Amino acid sequence: MTDTPLFSLTGSESFAAWLAGQDLSIAFTTYQIGKLFLVGAQSNGKLAVFERTFDHCMGLGVGQRRFWMSSLYQLWQFENFHDQGVIQDGFDATYVPIAGHTTGDIDVHDIHVQPDGTPLFVATRFNCLATLSHTGSFAEVWRPPFIDRLTAEDRCHLNGMAADDMGPRYVSLVGQTNVADGWRDHRRDGGMVLDVASGAPVAAGLSMPHSPRLHQGRLWILQTGTGEFGEMDLATGRFNPICFLPGFARGLSFVGDHAVIGLSRPRENRTFEGLMLDARLAQQGLSPKCGLCVVNLKTGELEHMLQIEGVVQELYDVAVLPDVKRPRVLGFRSDEIRFFLRPESQLGR
Repeated sequence: MTDTPLFSLTGSESFAAWLAGQDLSIAFTTYQIGKLFLVGAQSNGKLAVFERTFDHCMGLGVGQRRFWMSSLYQLWQFENFHDQGVIQDGFDATYVPIAGHTTGDIDVHDIHVQPDGTPLFVATRFNCLATLSHTGSFAEVWRPPFIDRLTAEDRCHLNGMAADDMGPRYVSLVGQTNVADGWRDHRRDGGMVLDVASGAPVAAGLSMPHSPRLHQGRLWILQTGTGEFGEMDLATGRFNPICFLPGFARGLSFVGDHAVIGLSRPRENRTFEGLMLDARLAQQGLSPKCGLCVVNLKTGELEHMLQIEGVVQELYDVAVLPDVKRPRVLGFRSDEIRFFLRPESQLGR
């Protein structure tokens, strides 16, 4: 009989104070054990951690007092039922899963909340950007020009999307191929960033790029295979790293001049092996970490860290919940979801 690995979550010395000072909390997902975590700060200066179980949860999209989250075959819509400034049971936000849209197992990665509140998302298994459909599993919005048809084959591992109020702007993919699973042969240096409007590449030669994001008028991205976080120079297609990250980086969100990034421990399989990240960790005498790190965009310094040890080894997405210090999410296994009621007319929006 083997012992079940313990789970621990430890913040660096000033991490909780930073969360409280920024008036925010952080949501992150781990598909490995199917958990959504919400991390905030208590009034006593300690971390507040809340979690719920969802099968294979991955992408997060935040906007308009709501967030969306993908799971194995559904997209979940969570609404905050609290008025601003209201505290109930010690929580200043209660997110209620008001709708679960069945998409089937299309491997939803990044999610962007559009101005009308609906999600735009990366349907990785179908190599496209998509949105909800009222009559089907999803509705295709865009796909790379080299993908010849809509099919349930992960051909290029389209995984990331940078979008704004005007819509999707850039996407990341691991390899430009038009055959099922062809991207796996291009993990080391076949990654690309494409311009959605033209379909043309703006950067190539990347190593497993993830989580492209627009912030402060600049395009930021994680070059996961080399363990780097940095900015894309759209004029030259050059990736300019600002720091090295001690783990397999996925999930990126911003707070002013800081980036919040998710880190995972690489799996020992074909997807993760043979990447420059392993060599760089070995050169610096580092073991890969799982958790969150906060990076100063001006200095490149890792100012804060939330380290996760035990059964959780891999994260996917990270999202900032602004103006919320201690949130919770209602689940389905207790009566609270039956009786936590709020007519729409009473919502302070």
